[in-house]
Amino acid sequence: MPDTTDPRAEQLLRAAQDFADRVVAPRAEAWDRTDTFDIDTLREAAGFGWLGLQVPRDRGGLGLPFSVKSRLAEVLAGADFGFALSLINTMNIGYKLCRDAPHLADRYLPDLLSGARLASTALTEPGAGTDFGAITTTATQSGDSWVLNGAKAWIINAAASDLILLFAQTEPGRRGAGIAAFLIDGQREGFSRTAPFALTGQHSIGVGGFELHDYRARADEMVQPPGKAFKYALNDINGARTYVAAMCCGMVDAALRIAGDYGRRRETFGRPLVAHQGWRWSLADADVDLAAARALVRHAEARVDAGEEARHDAARAKIFSTRMAERHIPALGQLMGAEGLRACYPFGRHTMGAKISGLVDGSTEILLDGLAKRHATEG
Repeated sequence: MPDTTDPRAEQLLRAAQDFADRVVAPRAEAWDRTDTFDIDTLREAAGFGWLGLQVPRDRGGLGLPFSVKSRLAEVLAGADFGFALSLINTMNIGYKLCRDAPHLADRYLPDLLSGARLASTALTEPGAGTDFGAITTTATQSGDSWVLNGAKAWIINAAASDLILLFAQTEPGRRGAGIAAFLIDGQREGFSRTAPFALTGQHSIGVGGFELHDYRARADEMVQPPGKAFKYALNDINGARTYVAAMCCGMVDAALRIAGDYGRRRETFGRPLVAHQGWRWSLADADVDLAAARALVRHAEARVDAGEEARHDAARAKIFSTRMAERHIPALGQLMGAEGLRACYPFGRHTMGAKISGLVDGSTEILLDGLAKRHATEG
């Protein structure tokens, strides 16, 4: 259990561990087998108040810092990566509305905090992923409203979300300088959802897309104006990279505990598996890398909490933690032999979660390039 100095945070994380073990982990096997995006379990989690974790207390939230959100994501990801990422994405929108558009928080926050409506952040498009400035969804001013047209893809929660922080280009050709952010209400005319994406696993992430056809957003539904939205998105993504790194730690921690428990029970050649030196070295190897990954994550969390520049710290945490998860989750499953292939264990799901973590919020390759450019320019 991650350490914390706030008694409320400690209580929250203990409740999260219990919920992960008792509810999420047993259900996750069926989600993967039946390609299910389980809205009911997300709403069950909302009953703990987690969707308002960063929302100020006078707004009905818990008023806790980013680092607690990241540690909550770590705990829940130990049971299922997709579920944790889905919950966090709805959580993000309530906090951002309180921060950037209080008048919209007045309107939508109760439904967001209760889980009555799920939420998404929509940057990616069919032809624009990492190159955020290349988005082609347009927002054209028309009187006291904006008319939006375009398509978004690979959006977390898009299978059911209908409150969406969407980024659109107000001045084609100006890239980041022309991008604004709008709150989109999926219950209005002009919004159409595309079918959820068929993945090889982790359907609990609810990933999919939608289209806008002459969707009208009122002037007060612009959450961030051109010239500001792009910078906010790049800053917020440092937090996302940090909690994705934390989620990788959660998956490896769960895999390490499961493999260790199995090794103490299973006997080969008259001895428990853990009595075989070569076998237990793999546990120690994972333990060392997990501790290193957590140190990087905790450092990045602290910088985000303090409002300090965290771009490179978040990148390092995500690169190392993703690689750590991609390496150790299959290796820990291997320690259990064929038994590790059984669906009641999370090794397959967590392996897919690790692969997803290397793609979301900036691929590993893009983050490596950013760090390399820093060294090239700073000497």
